[in-house]
Amino acid sequence: MRVGVLTGGGDCPGLNAVIRAVTKSLLRQGPCEVLGIADGFEGLMGPNPRVLPLGWEQVSGIAHLGGTILGTSNSANPLKDAATLAQVGQNVQALGLQAVVAIGGDGTMSLAYGLEQVGLRCVGVPKTIDNDIAACERSFGFDTAVDTVTEAIRRLESTAYSHHRVMIVETMGRHAGWLALEAGIAGSADVILLPEIDYNLQVVIDHCRAREQRQRYTIICIGEGAKERGAGLTVRERVEHSPDPVRLGGVAHVLRERLQPHLKSEVRATVLGHVQRGGEPTPSDRVLAARFGHHAAQLVLQGQFGRMVTLQQGEIGSVEIARVANTQRKVPLDHGLLALARDIGVCLGEAPAA
Repeated sequence: MRVGVLTGGGDCPGLNAVIRAVTKSLLRQGPCEVLGIADGFEGLMGPNPRVLPLGWEQVSGIAHLGGTILGTSNSANPLKDAATLAQVGQNVQALGLQAVVAIGGDGTMSLAYGLEQVGLRCVGVPKTIDNDIAACERSFGFDTAVDTVTEAIRRLESTAYSHHRVMIVETMGRHAGWLALEAGIAGSADVILLPEIDYNLQVVIDHCRAREQRQRYTIICIGEGAKERGAGLTVRERVEHSPDPVRLGGVAHVLRERLQPHLKSEVRATVLGHVQRGGEPTPSDRVLAARFGHHAAQLVLQGQFGRMVTLQQGEIGSVEIARVANTQRKVPLDHGLLALARDIGVCLGEAPAA
């Protein structure tokens, strides 16, 4: 069997650990031949497909590396038109690919599902630092990102304490606030603002004022998709000459401008951005990535296509890719971490009960 492996969407710590586990499992349990597809689905879209053989040596010693040795793309869309889809089909046939392991987030899973409909057999592996893939309680890359954000919060706290400032830390998380929530709790943030809970500006102001009288500094951790109650759309920025010209980002700076006139403390904003995606994966992420890659290989060998590897109730399993395509896993409003945050005095920007 000839199997392709690709990484799609944004990069993330742990991708190489998945590639290693998938490849070595298929080679050892096959017989299989493994081809790495360059730059996500983009490697299958042109008249000259870009692939490289993946042998035992090519994937040895890579589990600790950040990023992906295969490259990735968050803009490649093999379903964008009939001509592109036909070209992908021709390339798959010419390469003799009998299956593809697609490692990525909800966008990659949606593309894999679409390609399943035209005959390309796929197995999905969930990847996201946002931890927002449906039917999967934890994805690799998230633990590393939480660690990165937590360290940033703790470093900013020292300068906030020294200068008696309000420091706003913006994390990734377009639709789901898992990263801001867990890193905020781990980093002892005083205010945590999430996309799932529209925040009341006056509540945040009052909390900062109260801290001005006590600790004289405040740490606010805010997810990029958070928005003020009644403000409508989330804060966006326009990036010209980009396949994704309208992006989330900059909510920390908007919040800073909204808070500063009401506070004595100086308010500063830090947008962590892509630093959250970089660096070596934590040991926990390496192990989870290896488990996902190993299970993906088992699905391929067993002929169970059209499925995505998952982690549910601590156990590795799989679900139909159709269940996760075009969906996100958000923080439930009754989640225990929200109750914990409230009970230890963290402000979530919620209006007081009437």
